[in-house]
Amino acid sequence: MNVIIVDDEPLAQDVLETYIENIPEFNLIKKCSNAFEANEALKNEEIDLMFLDIQMPQLTGTDFLKSLSKPPIVIFTTAYPNYAVEGFELNALDYLLKPISMDRFLKAANKAIDQYKLAQGEGGGSSSTMEDGEDFFFVKADKKLIKVNYDDILYIEGLKDYVIIRMENDRVITLQTMKSLESKMPSPQFKRIHRSYIVNTARIKAIVGNMVEIIEKSQPKHLPIGKNYREELLALINKNRI
Repeated sequence: MNVIIVDDEPLAQDVLETYIENIPEFNLIKKCSNAFEANEALKNEEIDLMFLDIQMPQLTGTDFLKSLSKPPIVIFTTAYPNYAVEGFELNALDYLLKPISMDRFLKAANKAIDQYKLAQGEGGGSSSTMEDGEDFFFVKADKKLIKVNYDDILYIEGLKDYVIIRMENDRVITLQTMKSLESKMPSPQFKRIHRSYIVNTARIKAIVGNMVEIIEKSQPKHLPIGKNYREELLALINKNRI
């Protein structure tokens, strides 16, 4: 896994670098002192994991993460515990409180490795390659493989380390990343509309402002459209507009 450290404190960088050197799966690409250096690294390198400090000059770690349309796996590092809730709302994998102990770092590192393997198809989140022509796939949940028909899906919701596949009369919760699942879903039937939502375009009833309206259990359900996904969604809709 290609890793970057983003922290304005040299001592904090050195501690993380020492810990990273003890993880065979990690390859440290760069140590960045601010969000702008990190942004350049993300543009120029294939980064899989980012250790991101929150309190930094000019641009905070949380604001930087909000600016990224396709961020890598993120583990926040900070001396301030009051940022934990906001960190998890941004789908950060973990939240390390400084001073960071080696055992706590190792726990977070293992979570990152597991999630990376899932995204690469090594973790068993989905047992099907979802090839063209298939109208279903199997997903691992509740210690069994569950068959899911594409047409039955209303939308998919991301929840920390899990995704919820919501259907008209059922739901399936599986250990899977949104990025991994998105890459396997047939396009344009399934479209990412938000960091936390993938929608079955066949189930869209209307676009209401910055919301997608579908019908769930005979009731209107409104899902937010993220600003980074709005343009692609509207382009798809306009192709079918008369």
